[in-house]
Amino acid sequence: MILPLLLLAASQSLHAQTAENVLLVVNRNDPLSVQIGEYYRERRAIPPQNVCSIDSFLFEEISWQMYLDGVERPVAACLASPALQEKVLYIVTTRGVPLKIQGGGLAFESESSSVDSELTLLYGKLHGTTYPRAGTVPNPFFGKLDAVFRHPTYPIYLVTRLGAWGMGDIKGMIDRSLIAKNIGKFVFDLRGTRDEGDNWLRAAARLLPAARVIIDETPEVLYQQKNVIGYASWGSNDPNRKSRRVNFGWLPGAVVSDFVSTNGRTLNPPPNDWVFPMGFAGSTQSLSADYLREGSTAATGSVYEPFLAGTVRPDYFFPAYYRGRNLAESYYLAMPFLSWQGIVLGDPLCSLGKP
Repeated sequence: MILPLLLLAASQSLHAQTAENVLLVVNRNDPLSVQIGEYYRERRAIPPQNVCSIDSFLFEEISWQMYLDGVERPVAACLASPALQEKVLYIVTTRGVPLKIQGGGLAFESESSSVDSELTLLYGKLHGTTYPRAGTVPNPFFGKLDAVFRHPTYPIYLVTRLGAWGMGDIKGMIDRSLIAKNIGKFVFDLRGTRDEGDNWLRAAARLLPAARVIIDETPEVLYQQKNVIGYASWGSNDPNRKSRRVNFGWLPGAVVSDFVSTNGRTLNPPPNDWVFPMGFAGSTQSLSADYLREGSTAATGSVYEPFLAGTVRPDYFFPAYYRGRNLAESYYLAMPFLSWQGIVLGDPLCSLGKP
Protein backbone atom coordinates (compact mmCIF):
# COMPACT_ATOMS: atom_id res chain seq x y z
CA MET A 1 0.00 0.00 0.00
CA ILE A 2 2.91 2.36 0.67
CA LEU A 3 4.26 2.25 -2.89
CA PRO A 4 1.00 3.36 -4.58
CA LEU A 5 0.74 6.24 -2.12
CA LEU A 6 4.28 7.34 -2.90
CA LEU A 7 3.61 7.15 -6.63
CA LEU A 8 0.42 9.17 -6.18
CA ALA A 9 2.29 11.86 -4.25
CA ALA A 10 5.00 11.96 -6.90
CA SER A 11 2.47 12.30 -9.72
CA GLN A 12 0.65 15.09 -7.92
CA SER A 13 3.93 16.90 -7.30
CA LEU A 14 4.84 16.71 -11.00
CA HIS A 15 1.34 17.71 -12.09
CA ALA A 16 1.51 20.73 -9.78
CA GLN A 17 4.31 22.17 -11.93
CA THR A 18 2.34 22.68 -15.13
CA ALA A 19 0.67 25.63 -16.83
CA GLU A 20 -2.75 24.20 -15.98
CA ASN A 21 -2.08 25.01 -12.33
CA VAL A 22 -1.33 28.71 -12.98
CA LEU A 23 -3.82 31.57 -12.99
CA LEU A 24 -2.36 34.52 -14.93
CA VAL A 25 -3.71 37.92 -13.78
CA VAL A 26 -3.55 40.84 -16.22
CA ASN A 27 -4.77 44.42 -15.76
CA ARG A 28 -6.57 45.36 -18.98
CA ASN A 29 -6.16 49.05 -18.12
CA ASP A 30 -2.37 48.84 -18.35
CA PRO A 31 -0.84 48.13 -21.80
CA LEU A 32 2.38 46.79 -20.27
CA SER A 33 0.45 44.34 -18.10
CA VAL A 34 -1.39 43.09 -21.19
CA GLN A 35 1.88 42.75 -23.10
CA ILE A 36 3.48 40.79 -20.26
CA GLY A 37 0.46 38.51 -20.05
CA GLU A 38 0.48 37.78 -23.76
CA TYR A 39 4.17 36.97 -23.74
CA TYR A 40 3.99 34.71 -20.68
CA ARG A 41 0.82 32.97 -21.89
CA GLU A 42 2.50 32.08 -25.16
CA ARG A 43 5.86 31.04 -23.68
CA ARG A 44 4.31 28.90 -20.91
CA ALA A 45 1.27 27.71 -22.91
CA ILE A 46 -1.18 28.94 -20.28
CA PRO A 47 -4.70 27.64 -21.10
CA PRO A 48 -7.17 30.39 -22.14
CA GLN A 49 -9.44 29.62 -19.17
CA ASN A 50 -6.50 30.30 -16.85
CA VAL A 51 -6.06 33.91 -17.99
CA CYS A 52 -7.78 36.35 -15.63
CA SER A 53 -8.18 39.81 -17.20
CA ILE A 54 -9.33 42.43 -14.73
CA ASP A 55 -10.06 46.16 -14.94
CA SER A 56 -8.04 47.51 -12.05
CA PHE A 57 -6.40 50.71 -10.84
CA LEU A 58 -3.27 52.22 -12.36
CA PHE A 59 -1.56 52.84 -9.02
CA GLU A 60 1.15 50.77 -7.35
CA GLU A 61 -0.19 51.68 -3.89
CA ILE A 62 -3.90 51.35 -3.17
CA SER A 63 -6.28 51.32 -0.20
CA TRP A 64 -7.87 48.21 1.28
CA GLN A 65 -11.23 48.98 -0.36
CA MET A 66 -9.51 49.51 -3.70
CA TYR A 67 -7.82 46.14 -3.27
CA LEU A 68 -11.14 44.43 -2.62
CA ASP A 69 -12.91 46.16 -5.50
CA GLY A 70 -10.11 46.24 -8.04
CA VAL A 71 -8.14 43.05 -7.38
CA GLU A 72 -9.54 40.45 -5.00
CA ARG A 73 -13.16 40.36 -6.16
CA PRO A 74 -12.33 40.34 -9.88
CA VAL A 75 -9.78 37.56 -9.38
CA ALA A 76 -12.31 35.64 -7.27
CA ALA A 77 -14.77 35.96 -10.16
CA CYS A 78 -12.19 34.35 -12.46
CA LEU A 79 -12.06 31.45 -10.00
CA ALA A 80 -15.84 31.02 -9.83
CA SER A 81 -15.60 27.45 -11.09
CA PRO A 82 -14.96 25.07 -8.15
CA ALA A 83 -12.86 22.90 -10.47
CA LEU A 84 -10.60 25.82 -11.33
CA GLN A 85 -10.37 26.87 -7.67
CA GLU A 86 -8.87 23.47 -6.88
CA LYS A 87 -6.74 23.07 -9.99
CA VAL A 88 -5.07 26.47 -9.67
CA LEU A 89 -2.20 26.30 -7.21
CA TYR A 90 -0.20 29.32 -8.35
CA ILE A 91 -1.33 32.85 -9.20
CA VAL A 92 1.04 35.03 -11.19
CA THR A 93 0.34 38.75 -11.26
CA THR A 94 1.88 41.11 -13.78
CA ARG A 95 3.44 44.53 -13.46
CA GLY A 96 0.51 46.93 -13.80
CA VAL A 97 -1.60 45.03 -11.29
CA PRO A 98 -1.45 47.13 -8.06
CA LEU A 99 1.55 46.21 -5.92
CA LYS A 100 0.84 47.18 -2.31
CA ILE A 101 -1.96 48.08 0.11
CA GLN A 102 -1.58 51.02 2.44
CA GLY A 103 -2.99 50.73 5.95
CA GLY A 104 -2.64 51.93 9.52
CA GLY A 105 -1.19 50.22 12.58
CA LEU A 106 2.29 49.74 13.95
CA ALA A 107 4.82 46.91 13.79
CA PHE A 108 3.18 43.48 13.52
CA GLU A 109 -0.28 45.04 13.88
CA SER A 110 0.11 46.94 10.61
CA GLU A 111 -2.69 46.76 8.05
CA SER A 112 -0.25 47.43 5.20
CA SER A 113 0.69 44.50 3.00
CA SER A 114 1.56 43.43 -0.51
CA VAL A 115 -1.25 42.67 -2.93
CA ASP A 116 0.37 39.32 -3.74
CA SER A 117 0.55 38.25 -0.11
CA GLU A 118 -3.13 39.12 0.38
CA LEU A 119 -4.09 37.12 -2.70
CA THR A 120 -2.60 33.97 -1.15
CA LEU A 121 -5.60 33.95 1.21
CA LEU A 122 -8.17 33.95 -1.58
CA TYR A 123 -8.45 30.16 -1.63
CA GLY A 124 -9.47 30.15 2.03
CA LYS A 125 -11.89 33.03 1.49
CA LEU A 126 -13.56 31.18 -1.39
CA HIS A 127 -14.14 28.32 1.06
CA GLY A 128 -15.59 30.48 3.82
CA THR A 129 -12.54 31.32 5.92
CA THR A 130 -12.26 34.82 7.37
CA TYR A 131 -8.99 36.51 8.31
CA PRO A 132 -8.11 39.53 10.49
CA ARG A 133 -7.26 42.66 8.54
CA ALA A 134 -4.44 43.80 10.83
CA GLY A 135 -1.20 41.92 11.31
CA THR A 136 0.07 38.66 9.89
CA VAL A 137 -1.55 35.33 9.07
CA PRO A 138 0.58 32.22 9.76
CA ASN A 139 1.55 30.45 6.55
CA PRO A 140 0.40 26.79 6.75
CA PHE A 141 3.02 25.76 4.18
CA PHE A 142 5.94 27.34 6.05
CA GLY A 143 8.68 24.82 6.84
CA LYS A 144 6.96 21.92 5.05
CA LEU A 145 10.18 20.96 3.31
CA ASP A 146 9.12 17.51 2.10
CA ALA A 147 5.38 18.05 1.63
CA VAL A 148 3.53 17.96 -1.68
CA PHE A 149 1.79 21.30 -2.16
CA ARG A 150 -1.85 20.62 -3.00
CA HIS A 151 -5.39 21.60 -2.15
CA PRO A 152 -7.12 21.36 0.24
CA THR A 153 -4.20 20.22 2.43
CA TYR A 154 -2.71 23.70 2.09
CA PRO A 155 -5.64 26.12 1.69
CA ILE A 156 -3.74 28.96 0.02
CA TYR A 157 -2.60 30.07 -3.40
CA LEU A 158 1.11 30.66 -4.04
CA VAL A 159 1.44 34.08 -5.69
CA THR A 160 4.42 35.45 -7.63
CA ARG A 161 4.74 38.50 -9.89
CA LEU A 162 6.16 39.09 -13.35
CA GLY A 163 7.56 42.52 -12.66
CA ALA A 164 10.81 44.39 -13.23
CA TRP A 165 12.01 47.75 -14.59
CA GLY A 166 10.74 47.15 -18.12
CA MET A 167 9.46 44.69 -20.69
CA GLY A 168 12.96 43.68 -21.75
CA ASP A 169 13.81 42.65 -18.19
CA ILE A 170 10.54 40.74 -17.84
CA LYS A 171 11.01 38.87 -21.11
CA GLY A 172 14.47 37.94 -19.87
CA MET A 173 13.05 36.61 -16.59
CA ILE A 174 10.54 34.44 -18.45
CA ASP A 175 12.98 33.20 -21.08
CA ARG A 176 15.65 32.34 -18.53
CA SER A 177 13.16 30.46 -16.39
CA LEU A 178 12.51 28.11 -19.32
CA ILE A 179 16.17 27.13 -19.66
CA ALA A 180 17.18 27.00 -15.98
CA LYS A 181 19.62 24.25 -15.03
CA ASN A 182 20.90 23.00 -11.71
CA ILE A 183 24.44 24.26 -12.05
CA GLY A 184 26.49 27.12 -10.64
CA LYS A 185 27.34 28.66 -7.29
CA PHE A 186 25.22 29.77 -4.35
CA VAL A 187 26.77 32.94 -2.95
CA PHE A 188 26.11 34.05 0.64
CA ASP A 189 27.54 37.42 1.64
CA LEU A 190 27.25 37.91 5.41
CA ARG A 191 27.89 41.06 7.40
CA GLY A 192 30.28 39.11 9.60
CA THR A 193 28.12 39.20 12.74
CA ARG A 194 26.48 36.59 14.94
CA ASP A 195 22.97 37.99 14.53
CA GLU A 196 20.00 35.89 13.46
CA GLY A 197 20.09 36.84 9.79
CA ASP A 198 23.74 35.87 9.42
CA ASN A 199 23.03 32.61 11.25
CA TRP A 200 20.27 31.79 8.74
CA LEU A 201 22.70 32.44 5.89
CA ARG A 202 25.28 30.17 7.51
CA ALA A 203 22.65 27.45 7.87
CA ALA A 204 21.66 27.81 4.21
CA ALA A 205 25.28 27.37 3.17
CA ARG A 206 25.62 24.22 5.30
CA LEU A 207 22.53 22.67 3.68
CA LEU A 208 23.98 22.92 0.16
CA PRO A 209 26.88 21.00 -1.39
CA ALA A 210 30.11 22.60 -0.22
CA ALA A 211 31.53 22.53 -3.74
CA ARG A 212 28.70 24.78 -4.91
CA VAL A 213 28.83 27.37 -2.11
CA ILE A 214 30.72 30.63 -1.76
CA ILE A 215 30.30 32.13 1.71
CA ASP A 216 31.97 35.31 2.86
CA GLU A 217 31.85 36.14 6.57
CA THR A 218 34.09 39.19 6.45
CA PRO A 219 32.82 42.79 6.50
CA GLU A 220 33.83 43.10 2.84
CA VAL A 221 31.19 42.94 0.11
CA LEU A 222 31.41 40.43 -2.73
CA TYR A 223 31.26 41.77 -6.28
CA GLN A 224 31.81 40.30 -9.75
CA GLN A 225 31.18 36.67 -8.87
CA LYS A 226 30.77 34.30 -11.84
CA ASN A 227 28.35 31.45 -12.61
CA VAL A 228 25.90 32.44 -9.86
CA ILE A 229 22.63 30.50 -9.45
CA GLY A 230 21.68 31.84 -6.00
CA TYR A 231 22.61 34.91 -3.97
CA ALA A 232 21.69 36.20 -0.52
CA SER A 233 23.01 39.22 1.34
CA TRP A 234 21.99 42.28 3.35
CA GLY A 235 21.87 44.57 0.31
CA SER A 236 22.04 48.21 1.35
CA ASN A 237 21.71 47.15 5.01
CA ASP A 238 25.35 46.10 4.79
CA PRO A 239 27.23 49.31 5.66
CA ASN A 240 30.06 48.28 3.33
CA ARG A 241 27.79 47.94 0.28
CA LYS A 242 28.57 51.08 -1.69
CA SER A 243 27.65 50.04 -5.22
CA ARG A 244 24.12 49.67 -6.57
CA ARG A 245 25.24 46.77 -8.78
CA VAL A 246 27.05 43.63 -7.69
CA ASN A 247 27.96 42.86 -11.34
CA PHE A 248 27.59 39.10 -11.04
CA GLY A 249 27.58 36.65 -13.90
CA TRP A 250 24.07 35.18 -13.47
CA LEU A 251 23.05 31.79 -14.79
CA PRO A 252 19.52 31.08 -16.11
CA GLY A 253 17.34 30.32 -13.09
CA ALA A 254 19.38 32.47 -10.67
CA VAL A 255 17.45 33.64 -7.59
CA VAL A 256 18.22 36.48 -5.15
CA SER A 257 17.07 37.22 -1.60
CA ASP A 258 18.24 40.20 0.47
CA PHE A 259 17.46 41.25 4.04
CA VAL A 260 16.25 44.71 2.99
CA SER A 261 13.07 46.21 4.42
CA THR A 262 11.64 47.92 1.34
CA ASN A 263 13.45 46.44 -1.64
CA GLY A 264 10.13 45.61 -3.33
CA ARG A 265 8.55 49.02 -2.71
CA THR A 266 8.29 49.94 -6.40
CA LEU A 267 8.68 48.57 -9.90
CA ASN A 268 9.09 52.04 -11.38
CA PRO A 269 12.75 52.40 -12.36
CA PRO A 270 14.94 54.95 -10.60
CA PRO A 271 17.20 57.26 -12.64
CA ASN A 272 20.27 55.61 -14.11
CA ASP A 273 22.48 57.69 -11.81
CA TRP A 274 20.56 56.72 -8.67
CA VAL A 275 22.67 55.21 -5.89
CA PHE A 276 21.81 54.56 -2.28
CA PRO A 277 21.70 56.26 0.18
CA MET A 278 19.94 58.67 -2.17
CA GLY A 279 16.21 58.53 -1.59
CA PHE A 280 13.86 57.03 -4.17
CA ALA A 281 10.20 56.00 -3.89
CA GLY A 282 10.12 56.81 -0.18
CA SER A 283 13.29 55.03 0.93
CA THR A 284 17.08 55.07 0.64
CA GLN A 285 17.34 51.27 0.44
CA SER A 286 18.40 49.05 -2.44
CA LEU A 287 15.83 47.59 -4.85
CA SER A 288 15.27 43.97 -5.86
CA ALA A 289 14.50 44.74 -9.50
CA ASP A 290 18.11 45.88 -9.99
CA TYR A 291 19.14 42.21 -9.82
CA LEU A 292 16.68 41.38 -12.59
CA ARG A 293 18.20 44.12 -14.75
CA GLU A 294 21.62 42.52 -14.13
CA GLY A 295 20.35 39.16 -15.37
CA SER A 296 18.96 37.20 -12.43
CA THR A 297 15.76 35.24 -13.07
CA ALA A 298 13.92 35.94 -9.81
CA ALA A 299 14.24 38.07 -6.70
CA THR A 300 12.38 38.36 -3.41
CA GLY A 301 11.39 41.65 -1.80
CA SER A 302 9.22 43.50 0.69
CA VAL A 303 6.87 46.38 -0.09
CA TYR A 304 6.90 47.81 3.46
CA GLU A 305 8.85 47.01 6.66
CA PRO A 306 8.48 43.25 7.32
CA PHE A 307 10.92 43.05 10.27
CA LEU A 308 13.52 40.30 10.14
CA ALA A 309 11.11 37.68 11.52
CA GLY A 310 8.79 38.38 8.59
CA THR A 311 11.34 37.89 5.81
CA VAL A 312 11.98 34.83 3.68
CA ARG A 313 14.21 32.28 5.41
CA PRO A 314 17.26 31.59 3.23
CA ASP A 315 17.97 28.31 5.03
CA TYR A 316 14.63 27.00 3.69
CA PHE A 317 14.44 28.86 0.38
CA PHE A 318 17.77 28.00 -1.24
CA PRO A 319 17.97 24.30 -0.27
CA ALA A 320 14.39 23.73 -1.48
CA TYR A 321 15.15 25.44 -4.79
CA TYR A 322 18.38 23.48 -5.18
CA ARG A 323 16.51 20.19 -4.64
CA GLY A 324 14.15 20.90 -7.52
CA ARG A 325 11.17 22.73 -6.02
CA ASN A 326 9.75 25.39 -8.28
CA LEU A 327 10.18 29.06 -7.40
CA ALA A 328 6.71 29.52 -5.89
CA GLU A 329 6.94 26.50 -3.58
CA SER A 330 10.53 27.27 -2.57
CA TYR A 331 9.58 30.80 -1.60
CA TYR A 332 6.39 30.04 0.30
CA LEU A 333 7.78 27.17 2.34
CA ALA A 334 10.39 29.74 3.48
CA MET A 335 7.95 32.61 4.19
CA PRO A 336 6.50 32.47 7.74
CA PHE A 337 3.66 34.97 7.28
CA LEU A 338 0.93 35.77 4.78
CA SER A 339 -1.12 38.95 4.57
CA TRP A 340 2.25 40.64 5.04
CA GLN A 341 4.91 42.49 3.05
CA GLY A 342 6.63 39.87 0.91
CA ILE A 343 6.73 39.52 -2.86
CA VAL A 344 8.69 37.28 -5.18
CA LEU A 345 9.42 38.55 -8.68
CA GLY A 346 9.57 35.65 -11.10
CA ASP A 347 7.84 32.82 -12.90
CA PRO A 348 6.21 30.50 -10.32
CA LEU A 349 7.06 27.45 -12.45
CA CYS A 350 10.78 28.23 -12.70
CA SER A 351 12.71 25.19 -11.50
CA LEU A 352 16.31 24.00 -11.63
CA GLY A 353 15.22 20.38 -11.68
CA LYS A 354 16.80 17.74 -9.51
CA PRO A 355 20.52 18.07 -8.75
